[in-house]
Amino acid sequence: MSTNAPATDSPVSLRNATVRGRLRDLSLDLRPGRLIGLVGPNGSGKSTLLQVAAGLLPSLGEVRWSGRLVDEIAMPERARQVAWVPQEARFEFGFPVRGVVQQGRYAHGDDEAGVDAALARFDLGALAKRPVNALSGGERQRVLLARALVTAAPVQLWDEPLAPLDPRHGLEVLLLAKELARAGGTVVMSLHDLRVANCLDEVLVLAHGELRAAGKPETVLTAGLLHEVFGVRARTGETLILELP
Repeated sequence: MSTNAPATDSPVSLRNATVRGRLRDLSLDLRPGRLIGLVGPNGSGKSTLLQVAAGLLPSLGEVRWSGRLVDEIAMPERARQVAWVPQEARFEFGFPVRGVVQQGRYAHGDDEAGVDAALARFDLGALAKRPVNALSGGERQRVLLARALVTAAPVQLWDEPLAPLDPRHGLEVLLLAKELARAGGTVVMSLHDLRVANCLDEVLVLAHGELRAAGKPETVLTAGLLHEVFGVRARTGETLILELP
């Protein structure tokens, strides 16, 4: 994953990205057609990495999108290329759910393309007129994901999207992420539940702001690495498995 020169065919490339006290000399390529899991202990730099990749947090080093420095890309074009979903879904104002989702179309001229489909996909149709700050945490998270979806951005960066969701909605988000990747998109999601690793094409492991490992889940998530990074012992055994009907 780590190279000296950016891959021009990579939607997002980081070279020696550094944020003091949070991220250190990190280089990687987020390639198309991949569902990528970002894992690591609390405070390891996962949210920082996603914000740097999204062009939202200044850093030392380089951040390029398809070979172009992100700072040289105009804001409307950025919004059409990369969508970011924060870890916490906070809303200060009571805008209706539909209006918040439609914000994702701002860079496309405020049309309504895909809005109704996104509301239906995230089970928000019945909540479309409800004030977004009157929703539960999981419902607010689904609103943010729906807004990211309607941007039609080929790169989706989601910070712990599964954490507030119930099992069914979590599985539906994973299914959507896989669909977007299979269609040629790049989806990166930070997560803590390593039991979903079998759904991922690739996993990135962060610790203390550094990239410790990257590759296929079955190759990277070894007992040795899990003990070293997370301080836990890992073994395989029978467990509850949930699937969509």
